[in-house]
Amino acid sequence: MSGMMQLYGTLLQIPGVDAPDMTITEQMYFVWDEMGFMRWPLAACVVVAIIVIIWKFFDLLAKSGKTKKILRDVNELLSEHRVDDAMEVCRESDSPAANILVAGLERRDEGTDRVLKAIENQGLLELSRLEKGLVVLATLTNIAPLLGFLGTVIGMIIAFQAIEVAGEVEATLVAGGIKVALLTTAAGLTIAIPVSIAHNYFVSRIDSLVIDMEESAQKMIDTLHAIEGGHAATPAGD
Repeated sequence: MSGMMQLYGTLLQIPGVDAPDMTITEQMYFVWDEMGFMRWPLAACVVVAIIVIIWKFFDLLAKSGKTKKILRDVNELLSEHRVDDAMEVCRESDSPAANILVAGLERRDEGTDRVLKAIENQGLLELSRLEKGLVVLATLTNIAPLLGFLGTVIGMIIAFQAIEVAGEVEATLVAGGIKVALLTTAAGLTIAIPVSIAHNYFVSRIDSLVIDMEESAQKMIDTLHAIEGGHAATPAGD
């Protein structure tokens, strides 16, 4: 809303346009009142977007911290070939990385193919959990401008209805409808732009987590190979 206030204030600085002497709060109330009934669905988009963005930010922040900790601990244990201890550490954590690693470690005696399959299946589940809420932001990115354009169409209809009733074209008759049209369009775009930025930011954070988990899973597989190779070489040496 504050972004739309700045845009509205800029438009009022155009030569020939009188800028009303209003505070920011009064301008917000003015714009809110002038958007007509379309202000309600647009306001709903704002509320939902704020809730999802705040929740997703702290959700990813917590999972990122847990993931970095578990990967650091597990990599240290695996480097010492302490597979059982690594599995126990993973089971005590509820991070996505821990769930993926423990799924692979539980299949370590069944061959590399089963380990890879277990990691892949669990990875898909964890990815879907990490992406929870992103579909809401993607939907709002598309819906908010469409609601603004709908308000534009409705505002123009109101303007033409006023012309039809009056039987003549006067600026005062069509100004109200055109004002609704412009304000709702600006509001829809003002909502969609930051929501789109937040969506892309969360996608990049998730991609970063996935890359870290894939690297750790590959290290785990390499360690299991090394352990199996050591066990296989022992009888030969005897």
